[in-house]
Amino acid sequence: MFFALSKTLGIMLLPTNFLIDLGLAGAVLLFTRFASLGRRLMTVSLVLLAVFGFSPLSSLLLYPLESRFPPWDETRGAPDGIVVLGGSIDPELSAAREVTVFKGSVDRIIAAAALAHRYPNARIVFSGGSANLVSGTSAREADYVVSVFERLGIAGNRLTMERGSRNTQENAEFSKALVAPKPGERWLLVTSAYHMPRSVGVFRKAGFAVEPYPVDWRTGRRGDLLTFSSFASEGLDRADAALREWIGLAAYRISGKTDALFPGPAAE
Repeated sequence: MFFALSKTLGIMLLPTNFLIDLGLAGAVLLFTRFASLGRRLMTVSLVLLAVFGFSPLSSLLLYPLESRFPPWDETRGAPDGIVVLGGSIDPELSAAREVTVFKGSVDRIIAAAALAHRYPNARIVFSGGSANLVSGTSAREADYVVSVFERLGIAGNRLTMERGSRNTQENAEFSKALVAPKPGERWLLVTSAYHMPRSVGVFRKAGFAVEPYPVDWRTGRRGDLLTFSSFASEGLDRADAALREWIGLAAYRISGKTDALFPGPAAE
């Protein structure tokens, strides 16, 4: 039920989808006795789409998420393992085209490969199945990422694939069950910076201690936050990513999947 709601209601509430639906509802009302309300809804929809698309609002929403965890401190020594969360590959398109098709967040794979070269004794775990509510194929992200890592110079025998997870909670639970981390081992968690608070929260809840390794930033420094976007698509993409995470953080906390509303760095 939680997964289904996240893929229906959660998607409907994203700014781009919600505001377009609002505008369409207004357009329909134009042909009824509620035409005045319809014009207001269309105006609100258009104005808010412009605000999210061009103004600094989307960056202001995303920046606290991306800044929650600092860059990983490599002076602490080599990790025992690296967990990489999916979200970089479209398994449906990959199956249709019979070639690996990348989408956003490919930094996760690139950063993991770089870490694998830097720490040749670390185990590499990729956690990614299919996030689609209704999947037309049995393809999973993990099915396509092995060849990508190998082309980046990572031997296949270092890789462990977790292909059953559909969301962040299952990433944590299935990865822990697969690798059975031992007490005292140090594992890095590689995912997008804006996704790190929720990810760390569910890994902690699952009892899998990880050290955050944020990548794939979408915002710059604090001084850049008031910059306007030249393309509305860029601002809307940031707004969707930010609201998806804020909604996800609230939903995960309310449902008991995390122990904190906004997970942050652990106390030393």
